[in-house]
Amino acid sequence: MSSVTVGWFEVPVKDMDRAIRFYENVFACQLNKQVMGDFQMAWFPMDENSKGAGGSLVYHEQFYSTSEHAGCLIYFSSENCEVELGRVEAAGGKVQIPKRLIAEDIGYMGVFFDSEGNRIAIHSRA
Repeated sequence: MSSVTVGWFEVPVKDMDRAIRFYENVFACQLNKQVMGDFQMAWFPMDENSKGAGGSLVYHEQFYSTSEHAGCLIYFSSENCEVELGRVEAAGGKVQIPKRLIAEDIGYMGVFFDSEGNRIAIHSRA
């Protein structure tokens, strides 16, 4: 295998409707909620012809849980991560690491806790 890339991601949530409101406010987008018995998903908007992986919020009482300090740390892409980080607290989350330079050739990053207690990162070139 010449390249390993993210093909899909799932962000576990405790309260699907609260999490949908949070992410719709932070990223100024609309999520598509799907209920399949006791399993719920809310898909992020995705363009299959552009870069990046699709993903969803996911809820299942037995199979998924949130964590502030363990598990995967996913990075959402952004034009300027300061924009989304600026929306986090009003949406019900908390910024852990404000926008900071990683390296000139890599860009910037920031980290926040979402409304469900997950630790999420954002990356931007500017």
